[in-house]
Amino acid sequence: MFGIGFQEMLIILVVVLIIFGPKRLPDLAKSLGKGIAEFKKASEEVRKGIDDAIQESEETVPPPAAAEKDASAPGATPPVTGEPPAAAEKEASAPGATPPVTSEPPEPPAAAKG
Repeated sequence: MFGIGFQEMLIILVVVLIIFGPKRLPDLAKSLGKGIAEFKKASEEVRKGIDDAIQESEETVPPPAAAEKDASAPGATPPVTGEPPAAAEKEASAPGATPPVTSEPPEPPAAAKG
């Protein structure tokens, strides 16, 4: 129990008996038992609330097939394609700007005509 052996538990009980005395020890044990019971009850309520919230969120999230149908609806946000928006392209082509990182190799420079 909590990594405490019999000898350690006995020492703790003797110290508690000396501090509180034999008259108050039953009341102390009773209130300690009630506190532990209330703590268990509260932790079960919290656990049940979390489980209910998880179940509720699973019920409200549409399956992936329904999400794809909703994406084609008018007013839906377009899917991310990985291409930068037009404003980002203008900023990237500005003088002194760093070129965007792409997965394609850069085009070779055009041969200078002379």
